[in-house]
Amino acid sequence: MRAHWQSRLAGALAAGIQPAAFWQLSVAEWRALAAIAVDARLDRPGLAALAARFPDQPVNQGETP
Repeated sequence: MRAHWQSRLAGALAAGIQPAAFWQLSVAEWRALAAIAVDARLDRPGLAALAARFPDQPVNQGETP
């Protein structure tokens, strides 16, 4: 398998697409899925919003989380 297909298949697997389903995708379907994956990246404002929504809880000394 050539390197460019390996990286695309790895991306599909990370998105939860099984190999058999990956090979059945049309180019248009793959491009649509790849565009969603790019848009789903977490940027700094997204991380700050996530941290505000789910703040860390303080842990007392000697306790394990």
